[in-house]
Amino acid sequence: MKTSRLCLAMLLLTFFLAACQTTQNAGSAAASQAHIDRILAAGELRVGTSASQPPLNMKDRDGKIFGLEIDLARTLAQSMGVELKLVEIPFGRLIGALEAGEVDLVLSGMTILAERNAKAAFVGPYFISGKSFLTKYKTLAEAASVDAIEDKDVVLTALEGSTSQALITEVIPEVQLIPAASYVDALRMLSEDKVHALVADYQFCFYAVLRHPNEAFIASINPITFEPLGIALPGDDPLLINLVTNFLNTMRSSGKLDQIKKRWFGDPTWMERMGY
Repeated sequence: MKTSRLCLAMLLLTFFLAACQTTQNAGSAAASQAHIDRILAAGELRVGTSASQPPLNMKDRDGKIFGLEIDLARTLAQSMGVELKLVEIPFGRLIGALEAGEVDLVLSGMTILAERNAKAAFVGPYFISGKSFLTKYKTLAEAASVDAIEDKDVVLTALEGSTSQALITEVIPEVQLIPAASYVDALRMLSEDKVHALVADYQFCFYAVLRHPNEAFIASINPITFEPLGIALPGDDPLLINLVTNFLNTMRSSGKLDQIKKRWFGDPTWMERMGY
């Protein structure tokens, strides 16, 4: 009798554990699909952008956000059959906004880093960037690397929360650094000679030279770092990650990604939209 009761108890325990596991798996599956389900149910894809990194993302004279990454985001939304909703957020807050569920993904000149990858999944790269010096001083523009700057009196600026700021802090901590909330603030400091140079992605530095022909700005000829840019996504939705991965692979293989790049880097007429 005792043996029968023991067997019955073990059988009930087995069923109980199996039921718990099934419930847990169902809960995990539901949670992992929460993001893509929300996107499809709402009929909109919320994309976080700083809207201040030409020509990747920027505003025209009417305040409308446009750029290379915006074209990419719009094509992604169209492939999902939903509308694109752009959410403007300062660069330093973009990952936090993604973690908080304020946006579905981030497309904003964001370098794929282990530190960021620990907080979000990344798909890419869709673009290879690198750091450059934007300055009025030829010696700084010709520097082959960041650590070539040894003068402790040099004052640099970089976008707050960016890899440029991290590069300065880690490689040349002895120089003076004034973080900028936006590139507009950084360019103003450079123009007013409050800093000697801006460290930023090379595409922005060359844009700034074209945009401000009367400022005597010069930029590094070659990038001094190698930085792959990626799309940041919630790490708990494998279906969304898979969807964006397949989308980007298709864009790359079909040549459409190269077409978008050529449009923004080969033809500077987009600057007219900014009122220049």
